[in-house]
Amino acid sequence: MERVKRRGSIRTALALAGVLLLSSARVAGAAQEYEILAVRYATIEGFALRGLLPDAPRGETLDIAMAVWVIRGHGRVVLFDSGFFRESWLTRFDVRGYVGPDAVLARIGIRPEDVTDIVVSHAHWDHMGGIALFPRATIWIQEAEYAYYTGAAWQAGGNSGGIDRADIDHLEARRAAGSVRLVAGDSVEILPGLTVFTGARHTFASQYLLVESPERYVLASDNAYLYRGIVERRASATFAPDDRAGNIAAIARMIRLAGDAERVIPGHDAAVFTRFPALAEGVVRITPVR
Repeated sequence: MERVKRRGSIRTALALAGVLLLSSARVAGAAQEYEILAVRYATIEGFALRGLLPDAPRGETLDIAMAVWVIRGHGRVVLFDSGFFRESWLTRFDVRGYVGPDAVLARIGIRPEDVTDIVVSHAHWDHMGGIALFPRATIWIQEAEYAYYTGAAWQAGGNSGGIDRADIDHLEARRAAGSVRLVAGDSVEILPGLTVFTGARHTFASQYLLVESPERYVLASDNAYLYRGIVERRASATFAPDDRAGNIAAIARMIRLAGDAERVIPGHDAAVFTRFPALAEGVVRITPVR
């Protein structure tokens, strides 16, 4: 009888240990979820819609949000894109309410030195220009994007539109210092739960980002500028007109990856900042609080 009781106690203890381990795993898993924030640092007023959706009527304009995204978790503070700070761009476009991306991040307690990684969707001035604001970050960019905009884009027949040579010089200096990681193509997990995809061809080799947290979110950047482009499957501005069909296919892929069009976050749609709850001025939280 004593042995039976002892065996029963052992079984109970083992069962209890299993429950505790499962509970611990759930807590640990919850702690590993990513928090995704959208951070607005400026607005461009009266932007031509045709510059965002090439099939749009001429003359239609809208105000667009200038934004970067924060992904926090796994012991990292990751930026998807970095904004810009060079004054020449403030006068070239009708930029209103500009506050440096680093200053907006300070509103939620993120210092420049806290940023561990920057995933650059593409090399345009308003997406890669801000990398200089975060000198300790490792920069992730597509290898083909890096090669093109540090080389052929500036030669005869190249296309360097929207690229700031000063940004490229800084990127090359960061690579020489060992803080640039070149990503070799499509569907590459660069960090736990963060996978980049190519094919939308906004620039020579633009990329978008899948975040698993635990629902899946796709951060499109300029590979899909607006919600209407995502919902209506309309091409964003592309590297060349022949890339529009591929861009539409990429938008369909983004929706499949996210599992819901609502979890595909466009690059410049001001509606992002009314759809999600605010954490601070210019900052909204995309992932739900659990």
